[in-house]
Amino acid sequence: MTDNQVHELHPKLVESLNESLLEFFDKMTSWESSVMQSGSLKLSDAHAIKILGHYGKMNMKDLAQRLGVTTGTTTVTVDRLERGGFACRKQAESDRRSYIIELTDAGHAAYLEHHRHHLQLTHDIVSNLDEEEAESLLRLLRKAIECF
Repeated sequence: MTDNQVHELHPKLVESLNESLLEFFDKMTSWESSVMQSGSLKLSDAHAIKILGHYGKMNMKDLAQRLGVTTGTTTVTVDRLERGGFACRKQAESDRRSYIIELTDAGHAAYLEHHRHHLQLTHDIVSNLDEEEAESLLRLLRKAIECF
């Protein structure tokens, strides 16, 4: 959406959307924190596990990009995951200076458990929507994601 399209919306509608988006974000953050408190992982660790579980093994640079953080921050996260037995580093065959990060069996189990929580949350969110509304929500979310 361009700036011109945003300005065409009624200011009260934009304000209401802003409030609802912030409330939704706050509730998602609170939910994520409560799920994490029941386990031994930090939120950043769970995000790294989610990415590795979804996309498979990758080098540190790619993981950092997907996490939206620096490689230094990612190194600290991967160090914790290794200490916890959730991931391991393997030297890349193509570049001996680079390491490939992959989940261990425990990491895969943590990914599946966290993914189960996300699927349950999604089910809870859409449980009062019919099929058409759920499809509309999906289209709108995908369109909103394009803004980033």
